[in-house]
Amino acid sequence: MLQQTATAIAANALGHHAILSAMLAPAFFLTATAGLLTSANARLARVVDRLRSLIAGLRHDDPDIAKLEAQIRRHRQRAHLVLRACRLLYVALACFVGTSLALAADALLASRLSALPTITAVLGVLCLLLASVALWREVSLAVQNFDLELDQELAVRQQNAGTSPRR
Repeated sequence: MLQQTATAIAANALGHHAILSAMLAPAFFLTATAGLLTSANARLARVVDRLRSLIAGLRHDDPDIAKLEAQIRRHRQRAHLVLRACRLLYVALACFVGTSLALAADALLASRLSALPTITAVLGVLCLLLASVALWREVSLAVQNFDLELDQELAVRQQNAGTSPRR
């Protein structure tokens, strides 16, 4: 009898340990999501700052207003991509927390929610993937914008060098 009680207690402790271990597994995804979210928010802040400086150029009647408007459109597109990524990352965060809770609930309900933890985890990973694609697109746009602005600046310098008096 004592042997059976000790075995039942050990099995119960192992069961709780297994549940807690399973609940911690989404923590790896939570960490990855938090890292991407921090990066995305920093990118959004930089894009917004750049947009504000471009808008200030519009207010000061910059002579090359067409270029400014084109830059504003491109940076606005970047801002929307980062915003989409942030939204997806917040959903992923919620899914991974939901996965932990679903694992605990599933254990308490004797595996009646068998598919729920898996579904929430898969949704979270899918959101992570989509957010990564949105951030990849935004980074690509950032480099394209930089190349375009650099080409425009070099063209202006080349024009000025050709029209300036030589010594």
